[in-house]
Amino acid sequence: MADTPEFSSLKDHFLIAMPALKGSSFEHTITYICNHDGNGAMGIVLNQPTELNLYEVLEQLEIEGAHGHDHPVLLGGPVHQDHGFILHLEKGDWRSTLPVTDEVHVSTSKDILTSLAQGTGPSQYKVALGYAGWDAGQLEEELLDNSWITVAANTDIIFNTPTDKMYQAALQLLGIDEGFLSSDAGHA
Repeated sequence: MADTPEFSSLKDHFLIAMPALKGSSFEHTITYICNHDGNGAMGIVLNQPTELNLYEVLEQLEIEGAHGHDHPVLLGGPVHQDHGFILHLEKGDWRSTLPVTDEVHVSTSKDILTSLAQGTGPSQYKVALGYAGWDAGQLEEELLDNSWITVAANTDIIFNTPTDKMYQAALQLLGIDEGFLSSDAGHA
């Protein structure tokens, strides 16, 4: 009986799309992994802005105080695009908040949106519609197929880097220039 490789969680890591994903909805994306265990993985795509802004979302949800919130809303992934996810630094006391790390949290409840509208929410946050999800073993297979490279996440990139600069900034964490990426897998 062959030994099973030990599971290694990619929680709090970036998935950086490789050229093998060209033409897919993940082309040229950076995804922040919020959860990864033996049952699968869940993440938020950080660099695909929609045409919506937070003001429009708050207005659609009839949350008072929406004016002046031009924060862009991201397309967080292809799963449940009708659900909102807020990545943020301050823990707060919102109903549906899960810690990713001691610093980074993800919330899904309407009360955090109300807090944002009222100016009492987290100061650093990203709002996304939908998420990226993988079944058990699926992400590991995609990694073996050279679809992604991974690197430990960096909160400065998540919260302070413009979306059009994130991909290269994540690659720089590995010392890689985008021009040197290849779609060829290198398996020994």
